Amino acid sequence: MNGAAPASHGQSRALLVLLGILWGLNWPAVKVSLTGASPWALRSIGLGAAACTVFALGLLRGHPLAIRSGRERLHIVVAGLLNVALFNILLTFAQLGAATSRVAIITYSMPLWATLFARFALGERLDAMRSSGLLLGAGGLLTLLWPLAGGGLPHGVLLALGAALSWAAGTVYTKWARLSSAPLAMAGWQLLTGALVALTGLFSFESAPYFPAWHAMRGEVMLALGYHILFGMALAHIIWFSIVARMPAGVAALGTLLVPVVGVTGAVLLLGDRPTSSDLAGFALIFCAALCVLLPRGSAAQPRTR
Repeated sequence: MNGAAPASHGQSRALLVLLGILWGLNWPAVKVSLTGASPWALRSIGLGAAACTVFALGLLRGHPLAIRSGRERLHIVVAGLLNVALFNILLTFAQLGAATSRVAIITYSMPLWATLFARFALGERLDAMRSSGLLLGAGGLLTLLWPLAGGGLPHGVLLALGAALSWAAGTVYTKWARLSSAPLAMAGWQLLTGALVALTGLFSFESAPYFPAWHAMRGEVMLALGYHILFGMALAHIIWFSIVARMPAGVAALGTLLVPVVGVTGAVLLLGDRPTSSDLAGFALIFCAALCVLLPRGSAAQPRTR
């Protein structure tokens, strides 16, 4: 028994590294996919695949997937709108209006906004570490955005900031709602909510044919879209929920900090992004700030996904 625990712990850490790589490379994969698929189609396919994967995993494991309480159904829909639908749709359009590396950096200011929202909505105390994190994060965002402000902030940057705020609001809302349903069920229904919103947008704002023709795609676009659906969404969500089941939530949350590192590096190597010195300085400050606010106090912190 004692020998199995360290082995299981080591396997979980390996999965955490793999998750960071999968989600990190999903950033450039989405950028390339958008050259062959519309934002609404991309999110409809990706979120739909992720929802089906999570539900299939729940059925295989015998987890309860029904949400029996009307109150919980309402809260899960609202959380799904914030955490999944609005977050993913804003991010997709953000990548059309700004460099992928810059969008990734701004998005991962999310823990700072969540800490600030939790202070007012939940009355959570700001200790010295979290206060330092907020100051570092504010400095990082200012460092990144100030050189862009002269000519007006690009709409992609504003959408990325909106995505971070939506994700933070959804995280705090979920905690405020005190949901008691099984985590896999909550994740599946939130992903399905996001997929339905994306599908509604697709039918409302696009014209037929709604989905891209695979046979007519360039090879790199097909590869990127296949990666996004199979690895960036479906497999990554299976790994995430496996990690949450095995590891303390605070450790799992800290592990997601690998995602923007891989995302920015992937954007530089695969897309040819060239972050400016202010981008890199802002990234360093935001990364340190997120580390400050994600470090668990005592036992654990709330898990965060992406």
